[in-house]
Amino acid sequence: ERRRAEDPVGGGCDRGDRARDAPTFAVSSAMDRVLQYNFGYLPPRAGLASDLPLSHLAAEILGPRSKKMKTAAGADARNGAGQKAALERRCVNYVRVLSAEMVQAANSGHPGAPMGCAPMAHVLWSGVMSYDPADPEWINRDRFVLSNGHACALLYSMLHLTGYGVSIDDLKQFRQLDSITPGHPENGVTPGVEVSTGPLGQGISNGVGLAMAQAHLGATFNREGFSLIDNFTYVICGDGCMQEGISSEACSLAGHLQLGRLIVLYDDNKIQIDGATSLAFSEDVGKRYEAYGWQVITVHDGDNSLESLRIAIERAQSDLYRPTLLRISTTIGFGSAKQGTAGVHGAPLGHADLATLKSSFGFDEAQFFAVPSDVQAAYRAAGAAGTAKHASWKALLGEYAAAHPALAAEFERRRAGELPAGWREALASLEWDKPLATRQSSQLVLNKLCEVVPELVGGSADLTPSNLTKFKGAADFQAASPEGRYIRFGVREHAMAALCNGMHAYGMLRPFCATFLNFFGYAAGAVRVSALSHFGVLYIATHDSIGLGEDGPTHQPVEALVNLRATPNLLTLRPADANEVVGAYMVAMERPKTPAVIALSRQGCANLAGSRAEAVARGAYVLRQAAGGPPQLVLVGTGSEVQTLEQAVPLLEGVRVQLVSMPCCELFDSQPREYKHEVLPPGVPVLAMEALAAEGWCKYAHSVIGMRSFGCSAPAKEVQKRFGFTADNAALRARELLQHYANKPAPDLLDRPDN
Repeated sequence: ERRRAEDPVGGGCDRGDRARDAPTFAVSSAMDRVLQYNFGYLPPRAGLASDLPLSHLAAEILGPRSKKMKTAAGADARNGAGQKAALERRCVNYVRVLSAEMVQAANSGHPGAPMGCAPMAHVLWSGVMSYDPADPEWINRDRFVLSNGHACALLYSMLHLTGYGVSIDDLKQFRQLDSITPGHPENGVTPGVEVSTGPLGQGISNGVGLAMAQAHLGATFNREGFSLIDNFTYVICGDGCMQEGISSEACSLAGHLQLGRLIVLYDDNKIQIDGATSLAFSEDVGKRYEAYGWQVITVHDGDNSLESLRIAIERAQSDLYRPTLLRISTTIGFGSAKQGTAGVHGAPLGHADLATLKSSFGFDEAQFFAVPSDVQAAYRAAGAAGTAKHASWKALLGEYAAAHPALAAEFERRRAGELPAGWREALASLEWDKPLATRQSSQLVLNKLCEVVPELVGGSADLTPSNLTKFKGAADFQAASPEGRYIRFGVREHAMAALCNGMHAYGMLRPFCATFLNFFGYAAGAVRVSALSHFGVLYIATHDSIGLGEDGPTHQPVEALVNLRATPNLLTLRPADANEVVGAYMVAMERPKTPAVIALSRQGCANLAGSRAEAVARGAYVLRQAAGGPPQLVLVGTGSEVQTLEQAVPLLEGVRVQLVSMPCCELFDSQPREYKHEVLPPGVPVLAMEALAAEGWCKYAHSVIGMRSFGCSAPAKEVQKRFGFTADNAALRARELLQHYANKPAPDLLDRPDN
């Protein structure tokens, strides 16, 4: 059992202890160990491509120094090692076959990468990683991320073979409707899948987030003699992940944070869809990663040399001060007639090629999805060994609870996903005595939340003074202080969101991150993955409209909310005042499986009479009832425009006006029709105002004051006046709307069969 305490706070270890967590592999001589540790295997040359240790190769070339070396015991040892090596090669080759069979059965998919990466997967799953197929949620399991998610046939093969809840029938249903083996990995669908991958670069970036979560939780909970959280994160990725900019952002930060328990296995097969990677990708990836502060190790024969892979991983594990990139040369589609070409990337091999592949590897070409008993036994034994490790960890947890009962109770609360008692009451206690920009209200709410919810961790993309996300007493998460809860993401918006996905996927943490609303456009790919993955990340988006003023149209996010509101399982909240900011955070915190974007103003917002934190959960509510009878007009808005509409009400003398705040369209859409008709009564004209794109408001309003162009650079009040976001213009447009419907009822926009 390699889980042991490293120091009193669990944050790291001195260099003298660095190797003690590494697994031990059989090497035939001390000299081999020294040579392999310091230099690895040299590039294969004629007559030297071999899995055998260097000393054995030297003996073959130079001849034995003495006939006495050839003892019976030595022969027996070689026979035993040979049998084990033969079984391992058989296991690897069967993984290649099984992955290719899945793609062939579906007549769709990507066989090349699984066949090339099978040796890596075998080494990881057969002896390196700690995992428990009987409990895929074990908190201290090693995390595995398949960043090149199109190679998912490889992952599903390993999950089945090692005993997860993925049956052979599930493999036969690869890429079919309602199967648990979809075309790219999806967490929550397949047991053992940590994160949803497929958009290249996302997975490796999630891996950095997973490693950050381990470092933080280890520093928070580990104590001398009790290393509860000390897992490694392993990522397999390909050339596409290396080319995507998000991976550069994430891996740069990983090097800065010295995430030594992050190990990336780079499938350097030099092929992509268009052909050779040399068509578009000629940089030295290893030098780039060395510049990031990573350890870089090259494995020249990733097709055959399992021992080289093991030695490389051992070296990676022994350096807890640097993340490691293993640059592994492989052949895409190894064993296929199309190996080494783009033709094997994204299409089935074809029955003839698959039959030849099976035959060449020693399997019956007529059998499909028939796992050989020796292969099955080998992998199930590996899974059982992981279950035993989990049992040992549970015993350690019991001892920890006896020695540190308060920490253990907090550990279990977080593991169960329960929020601390009294967190809502803490927010409700906040009082507001002056108008504040909603970003300022957010700062106070976030401070209170972080005080009572210690699993909240996060930061800003180099906009802390503008986003106002630094909470009182927060220490920075740095290499020397991973217990810190405030993360300096740097100007890396896309990676920032993906790192938060990884931290959420780890468990026991609730991550948040922040930038200007406009720059969430950079992060959009990862925000979409948050929604797809059901990761309840909190996205804090300040400077939320043309009201930011002088920075101009490059920073004014006119189209941003349309994009966000169109994303399934994503809440977009734009609070109008401090009370609604409280309600927005309450909504976000209560939904751990739904990410939320909280859009906040730069400019001040009055505290509105009638605003209520609890009303935000309904999406929209009546802020001010019409006086003197049923309403003749509804004014509805979000964010800072609600106060403008409130100022317009007295200008509409003689008109019975109902004022509505709609902080979250998605929540309002989920309400019963009866409630929606209370807020937007049938037959009553509705005028909406939002200082962003007008698109989308036609679902609720008969007329919209919104943006139909980019903004401009000027002081905020001048920009607002230029585009009509004033009380006077609201009153003018309202009277025009009433005149339009003077002799006919306004249509009930909610009266639709799908509403």
